[in-house]
Amino acid sequence: MDKYRIDSHKLLFHVARVNDWLQGENVYPVYAEISPSGACNHRCTYCALDFMEYQARFLDKGILTERLTEMASLGLKSVMYAGEGEPLLHADIAEIINHTKKAGIDVAITTNGVLLKKDLIDHIQGSISWIKVSINGGTKETYASIHKTGPDNFGRVMENMSYAAQIRRDKGYCCALGMQMILLPENRHEAELLAQQAKDIGMDYLVIKPYSQHPLSKTTRYKDIKYSDYLHLAGKLERFNTHDFTVIFRLNTMEKWDEGRRNYRQCLALPFWTYIDAGGDVWGCSAYLNNENFKYGNMYETTFQKIWEGEKRQKSLRWTEEELDIDLCRVNCRMDEINRYLWQLKHPPEHVNFI
Repeated sequence: MDKYRIDSHKLLFHVARVNDWLQGENVYPVYAEISPSGACNHRCTYCALDFMEYQARFLDKGILTERLTEMASLGLKSVMYAGEGEPLLHADIAEIINHTKKAGIDVAITTNGVLLKKDLIDHIQGSISWIKVSINGGTKETYASIHKTGPDNFGRVMENMSYAAQIRRDKGYCCALGMQMILLPENRHEAELLAQQAKDIGMDYLVIKPYSQHPLSKTTRYKDIKYSDYLHLAGKLERFNTHDFTVIFRLNTMEKWDEGRRNYRQCLALPFWTYIDAGGDVWGCSAYLNNENFKYGNMYETTFQKIWEGEKRQKSLRWTEEELDIDLCRVNCRMDEINRYLWQLKHPPEHVNFI
């Protein structure tokens, strides 16, 4: 059971915000993805953001915490620290995470987990809603080959997440712990092995998700992958499911990858989320970084409110509505399910009153 709705969306729980949007009001985002670091300690074979070139740039802690306090007052409800680099490379990540929670914003991290060491876990786990680790192999050899790192990193990640599970038990924290594997030809035979290991160390879930080709990525080796070849794994992985552990096999997303079709004709989701890169630029869409049509402003130069209400963002929304060809967008983009939902609200089928 996908109790976290990872293979779906959660915008339907924000009825008031959606209703304001339907009435034509300027709404603030529910969710933000923020990249504290442009640098990364891995060079994964599937990396979608390789075109950002892993720049050694880091968000200024003072400016970021100031903006986070402001964004919370404007209605931001959650932040995921991830982005074009490894977020835990930021020297002040613990202070940033704890401030985010103190400001009233729910916090999550997507990380490769190598730097999620015991002292860091001790400082931040009480502030975090969930931690998801990207781990793309069930053996150190496959992991190292895909992550382009040393094989010892595999054991470090397992040890770090095992400790996080122990601390959660000891302290009674409400922090969901998960792992994520992007299903590739090189690791498909290790999905069951990884599921067993994740379960054994106390994870809540393992996500098995498809690759998604980024339109700007230098990496193209997986662009023709067909997930119809791997769907049989869904049944095999069900045997690991218990009350405390679930394998979330993203079947819906894999089927959409193979179909390559959308049931909407416009991107409507941009008002509900934002992306802030490691240089402080605020974007409408993480699939179009470096495309000025999606750049709203820079948080070093002005407040988030002025950026969100500014003419540059309004121009971007008009361009997206009138000119963006969504057939060129990333298949299974982060907002795909939300777009499907919003399109139906804007274009309801017949007989909707017969509930």
